[in-house]
Amino acid sequence: MIDIVIVNWNAGSQLHECVDSVLVQEEDVASQVIVVDNGSTDGSVDAIEGSRRVEIMRIGENLGFAAACNRGAAMAHAPYLLFLNPDTRLFAGSLAAPLAFMERRENGDVGICGVQLVDEEDQVSRTCARFPTLGRLTAGALGLDKLPGLRGAGLRMTDWNHAETRAVDQVMGAFFLIRRDLFEELDGFDERFFVYFEEVDLSFRARQTGWRTIYFADAQAFHAGGGTSWQVKTHRLFYSLRSRLLYGFKHFPRWQSWLLVGVTIVLEPIARTVWCLMRRDVKGVHQAWAAYGMLWRGMRMIMRGEGRIAP
Repeated sequence: MIDIVIVNWNAGSQLHECVDSVLVQEEDVASQVIVVDNGSTDGSVDAIEGSRRVEIMRIGENLGFAAACNRGAAMAHAPYLLFLNPDTRLFAGSLAAPLAFMERRENGDVGICGVQLVDEEDQVSRTCARFPTLGRLTAGALGLDKLPGLRGAGLRMTDWNHAETRAVDQVMGAFFLIRRDLFEELDGFDERFFVYFEEVDLSFRARQTGWRTIYFADAQAFHAGGGTSWQVKTHRLFYSLRSRLLYGFKHFPRWQSWLLVGVTIVLEPIARTVWCLMRRDVKGVHQAWAAYGMLWRGMRMIMRGEGRIAP
């Protein structure tokens, strides 16, 4: 049995479509849907009010993704938890197939599982990632992983077609299936990550305790990509940068953490500007520099490991 946790923030009609796709799954697989609403103002939660097997938790403010997931997980009772983005939709077998895979005796050490995520054109997205290192984060920050021959240098496994089942470092948080006892053993998501890197951190801590993460290619789900974060592009970049630095200060040697700070606040703004100008994206330049301004203002708190900083 799986309990599904969906964190909603102004997801509009996507939330209703996502919940509907869950409710058509077999009841002996999908136990209940827990929707945690992070202070939405678009009425998206009202459309699912009263739906059978759906529990709604209205937070009244935006606590961030990690904190909201933890609140939802606290209401769960099934042996498995699925954290599902509201911009996803499930298909037949999206839950039953990975659940059966994890229930096999030989997969008793599989703690986390993801499935193939397909886009609007029915193309399989390359969503799995490697654990962050200073080198990989630097390659991404400077855009080196966009260059021919260096596409495998960054975090995202864009150099692999995602056509077969295999062990990976991390599956995308849009569909993140985890054993509930493991989630509780790790004390859930680290709430210092307001959004982004929270599933990376959890996957890394799971690996440290001996659990495997599997990308399961024999089941699919739809994922629009970007979710509701497209609504606030400047804030999205700010949160991503901030979470990256928090991850570095949590898991890297101190000297690497400080090198990462230097790359992020000195070199990356220049690199992003160059890449935007090459695309003639002047608006992107303004958005990037606005995000870096927010980051520079919050650096003192970030270095103290205080993740939930008001932008």
